[in-house]
Amino acid sequence: MLRPPTSWIDDLPSGRVIAEFSVWSGDLLRLRDELIRIEPYADVLHVDVADGHFGPALLFFPDLVAAIRQATSLPIHVHLMAADNVLLSQIDQFAEAGGNLISIHLENAAVADAALDRLQAKGVAAGMVAMVETPIADVSRFLPRLRFLTLLGTAVGVKGQGLESTACDRLREAKRTIAESRAERRIVLAADGGIREHTVRDLRAAGAESLVLGSLAFRAPDLASRIAWLRAI
Repeated sequence: MLRPPTSWIDDLPSGRVIAEFSVWSGDLLRLRDELIRIEPYADVLHVDVADGHFGPALLFFPDLVAAIRQATSLPIHVHLMAADNVLLSQIDQFAEAGGNLISIHLENAAVADAALDRLQAKGVAAGMVAMVETPIADVSRFLPRLRFLTLLGTAVGVKGQGLESTACDRLREAKRTIAESRAERRIVLAADGGIREHTVRDLRAAGAESLVLGSLAFRAPDLASRIAWLRAI
């Protein structure tokens, strides 16, 4: 099984945008070819998982992550959009499948501590995702246990939406909150949703270290040029 080094989060670049490629936006009929195509440009693979209850979508499954793990050594970030009653079992399955970072939702607060305990026991890095309407302050108590904090800039589990007007202000608040936490380990601040050519600079300026790239990357006429442009911001 191919795996990134255990230090992969600390090794992520700090002087440029971290490119998380969202598998959901790839050509799923030619996924292995897509993985080969993006590997020189991607820092992290982002796999959305939704149970159809937490959000409207229904995607992806552990066997897909296991197959991706056999094809690449890129880190796999699993974004769990799952109801509280299945969250722990989902963590177990995606950890076994080869996820390197599993992000639960801040809105899973009732079971979040148990979920973070499970991730620690599995030796998997922990992240947290906040919806657009959830107060940033609510994440404060979890920050010492996190390696990634991802803020959604659109409604959960729906493709193709425009960026919410509050997204950049929320990123700035999250950046301050992380700094004030004085966490002993690096916590990467990521933006997910509404990532377009005209929004990237504002998101980056607001504090986003990592951008979850969908069509901006996968549908680029020239992927090498697109990523070079992104890294220069």
